[in-house]
Amino acid sequence: MKKVIMIATVLAVAFSCNTPSKKQDQAAETKPVEKKEVNVYTHRHYKADQELFAAFEKETGIKVNVVNAKADELIQKMTLEGEQSPADVLITVDAGRLVRAKDKGLLQSASSEFLNKTIPTHLKDKDNQWFALTKRARVVVYNPAKVKEEELTSYEDLVLPKWNKRLLIRSSGNIYNQSLLASIIANDGEEKALEWAKGMVNNMARSPKGNDRDQVKAVVAGEGDIAVVNTYYIGKLLNSKDPEEVKAGEGIQLFFPNQNSRGTHINVSGAGVAKYAPNKANAIKFIEYLASAKAQEVFAKANYEYPVNTAVKPSELLQSWGEFKEDTLSLEALGKNNKKAVLVFDQAQWK
Repeated sequence: MKKVIMIATVLAVAFSCNTPSKKQDQAAETKPVEKKEVNVYTHRHYKADQELFAAFEKETGIKVNVVNAKADELIQKMTLEGEQSPADVLITVDAGRLVRAKDKGLLQSASSEFLNKTIPTHLKDKDNQWFALTKRARVVVYNPAKVKEEELTSYEDLVLPKWNKRLLIRSSGNIYNQSLLASIIANDGEEKALEWAKGMVNNMARSPKGNDRDQVKAVVAGEGDIAVVNTYYIGKLLNSKDPEEVKAGEGIQLFFPNQNSRGTHINVSGAGVAKYAPNKANAIKFIEYLASAKAQEVFAKANYEYPVNTAVKPSELLQSWGEFKEDTLSLEALGKNNKKAVLVFDQAQWK
């Protein structure tokens, strides 16, 4: 009888050890299961991106669900959604916004040997929370009938008296200008940055208005002689279906500032894995795909952007502008100095 009781006890203990507890059952039920999809919140709205998303779907079988809106709207949406956000990936333009998303706790670290190896150090977050996907250089364009290339040198020299009432540039509310000023703060200090901003305002041919394309058109129209724009827009003008835009693109020459010092300022579009991504593995795979040589060639040829993957050459158009030295300042510094840049713009009364 004692032996029977002992055997029954052993079997009961063994059964209890091998049977999942109620808590374990609940944990298994609540653990999210990744679907064969990736939810992408993106500020970019280009045909090339849509083609790449479709190619990714075909190659991996992972469906790409896209939510498209302005960057600040997407950041606000993710903030309001909190832990319930379906977002897996955030794609936006300019490092300033990527840093802002990180500071708001909307991104998470993504461990990827491929991304670490492929993306240069200054083009990604030190905690791997975001990675640049494309580059645009912020350059000076000029009317060759009124300006000689040798007259141009650096961003800092745009405040010289010879450019008085000849300079065109968009508003201080533009993130590209904020990041340019943030880079000047990082490189030259706040005091010199304020002097620069005041000098730029003094040299403006008109009150800031319009986008980068409008600055180029205004140069060709004779409203000013030089303008500060992103290279990407020049490519768009030259390949536009509108003859007037093509004419504007053909009417200017391009200059890369600061080649004898730190190099030309660049800004980027980039991506990060969302903090509460329900499909994290798919999100990382998606960003890796966009950084691959195959995708980078599409960005370069179809969208006139510089590739971040060093194995890929720029498009023929961009190569025709020549090689240039780029500022390798960590892009994190642009985001960290963004608030200072906004305050400096206010002090300089840059509208």
